Amino acid sequence: MKVLDLDAVRAFVLVADLRSFTRAADALDTTQSAVSLKLKRLEAHLGKQLLERTPRLVRLSADGDAFLGAARDLLNAHERALGALSVERRRLVLGLSEHVAGPDLPRLLGKLNAHDPGLVVELHMGMSASLLAQFDERRLDAAIVRYGPDEPARDDAEPLFAEPVSWLATPEWLPRLGEPLPLALLTAPCNVREVALQRLNAAGIAWQEVFVGGGVAAVGAAVAAGLAVSPLARRVAPRGLIDVGARLGLPTLPESRVTLHSRVRDKRSIDTLRLLASGLASF
Repeated sequence: MKVLDLDAVRAFVLVADLRSFTRAADALDTTQSAVSLKLKRLEAHLGKQLLERTPRLVRLSADGDAFLGAARDLLNAHERALGALSVERRRLVLGLSEHVAGPDLPRLLGKLNAHDPGLVVELHMGMSASLLAQFDERRLDAAIVRYGPDEPARDDAEPLFAEPVSWLATPEWLPRLGEPLPLALLTAPCNVREVALQRLNAAGIAWQEVFVGGGVAAVGAAVAAGLAVSPLARRVAPRGLIDVGARLGLPTLPESRVTLHSRVRDKRSIDTLRLLASGLASF
């Protein structure tokens, strides 16, 4: 009877979910070579190739796809068994910027629960400046926030990833001739808003607000309704919007940076937080 190495199975599921050895290694707080070695040993143990590896792509083989569901069931059963013996449930009070959370957040939260069912996640979403203030007031254990290109990151900020901000609109949307560019923007203060308006002013492009939202979801809804164009990260925008910046001759927007601030100390919660950060990077 073959006995599976749970650490290797966990590494396989993470690689399958994140489509990256590097992100899986970050989530497991280990090296890419260590993850690769675990997967090779698992494949040798099973006598099956689970992953197809190319320089730019990692994907499941037919055998890997067939094994993935059973691997998840095995890990879930293991976590439930450990949870049954746990006297005290842990809590993680987490702040997540609206500029970072995307439409795949429900799926990612499901993965977190499967990975660490003993952890109660108390999730607070909002603007980055507000979340950092709550973190400093010790109302949050950790915060994942976005820094604008002109904002200096704090000393306690751990860089996670960077991503572009684009001028997004519906595919058929066009501004009316002779009128200022219609914009859907977040309420001030917002660094993305400020940088976008600075770039438009520097390029001599007239603009006007036609919608102001108190959250990213509201702004995305206005853009999806065809009211305006908006500077947004694609991850948080409704599906179907496209980058119309080049078509309309709008100035390029700089990348923003996503960082983690944390005072979490127990290893299991740290591992789960790493999994969340890696999952957000793969959106």
